[in-house]
Order: sequence, then structure tokens, then C-alpha cells
Amino acid sequence: SLGVRSHLMIAHSFKGSEFGPAQEMHGATYEASIELSTPQLVEGCNWVMDIGELTGIVDRVVGKYHLKCLDKLFDENTTTEFMCAVLHRDISRELSSIPTPFRGALKVTLFESSRAWASYCADVVPPAPPAA
Repeated sequence: SLGVRSHLMIAHSFKGSEFGPAQEMHGATYEASIELSTPQLVEGCNWVMDIGELTGIVDRVVGKYHLKCLDKLFDENTTTEFMCAVLHRDISRELSSIPTPFRGALKVTLFESSRAWASYCADVVPPAPPAA
């Protein structure tokens, strides 16, 4: 596996009484951990993928949400679990469109603190071919 880290600061609020005081606007600072896993290293390079290329992808994707109010970007509750899935979707799209697309599993973890985090892990699915 290969991993890189980043961070993002966001603002958001939640809908629903079950969220208590978090229904009010509040901020969160996440440490993002991105991990790629594959059963085989790339032949000839002996790597999962170029770490510089992965870092660039993660920086671009995380940058879309860093210092943003998520209430203005999404019409649903932007829980930590939800944002893990969003980052996974966005990073997967980029990993599928590079010259040598990554094939394997991607795990996105957002740490809210040293005691609390959420993760989303699934295979990177190549994009469907264009309809003929």
C-alpha cells in the first residue's frame, strides 16, 4: 500500500434534531489520510504509483473543499462519513483518468481528533466506456 496525508478546514451545519448543537454553523479541521492498496506493484517501477502524482491528486481534490462552507456545496448533511465518500469519489475519478490508471482499493480516512475518525474504502472503478 501507499499513503499520503493532507488536511482541510471546513464549516457546516446539520439538519435534524438528532444532531443537537451541531445544527448550528460550526467548523471542523480534518486530517485526511489517503491509502492505495493493490495486490501487485507496478512492474519495472516496483511501486503502487508515483507518490508525487498521488500527492498532486490529493491536493487538488482536498483543495476543492478546504476553507469552504459545505452547506453551500451540498444539500445534505456533510457528516465526516459523507465527506470520506465524497473524497473517495473525487480521488477515484482522478486515479481512473491518469495515463496509467490505478487499479486497486482506495481508503479515505478523515480524523476529527486523535479519538474520532471515519473511513470509506472501496475499489477504484474504471469509468464506463463512452456509449457508441
